[in-house]
Amino acid sequence: MPPELTYTPAAGHHWLTPFYDIGVAALTRERQWRNALIEQLRPTPSDVILDVGCGTGSLLLRVGNVAPSAQLIGVDPDPAVLARAQKRLSAAGLSVVLHVGFARQVAVLLEGRRPTKIVSSLVFHQVPMAEKVAALTAMYAALAAGGELHIADYGLQRTQIMRFLFRGIIQNLDGRVNTEPNARGVLPELMRGAGFQNVEETAAIATPSGSISLYRGVRTR
Repeated sequence: MPPELTYTPAAGHHWLTPFYDIGVAALTRERQWRNALIEQLRPTPSDVILDVGCGTGSLLLRVGNVAPSAQLIGVDPDPAVLARAQKRLSAAGLSVVLHVGFARQVAVLLEGRRPTKIVSSLVFHQVPMAEKVAALTAMYAALAAGGELHIADYGLQRTQIMRFLFRGIIQNLDGRVNTEPNARGVLPELMRGAGFQNVEETAAIATPSGSISLYRGVRTR
């Protein structure tokens, strides 16, 4: 991977990676927001679905269970979590193509293959503003015309208690600089800036670590 690009490990620190899935389940009401994201994504057998920042493969596993004939692709910069994802997905009998790389590289990594849908969960709050912009630009470029982008991530923290929980847990793990724009609700604006149309926040789910929002946008042409 390019030496100038770095990433925040799945749980904020490499030594916490083995505990990432347990932490997500305990701190994010994972079942609720992942089920809502799958319902919003509406996977079909004819879809080519790219999961950007796929981590340990939790979301790809769920998508594959709903639409086992869909073509599934995962991208993540961390080889350690991709190894975990490969083991998990293979055990479930799913054929998934996994790439080591950053969100800003997806159009290159796919080598011209055009996903019908791109999904990303709990990624954007971890990356710098420049990477948020570059990632969305690359996702827009990678999508087929009429393709959809679906994001689940920490969004606008609307209440005092959600802001308190977000500061106490997420910003302690992942730092303040990268996470604060998400807490101010910047993602819809950035999605529109990358070219996406019909951008909307479809849900805001209160969790023990702050509010997780679901977003949707379309590449109309």
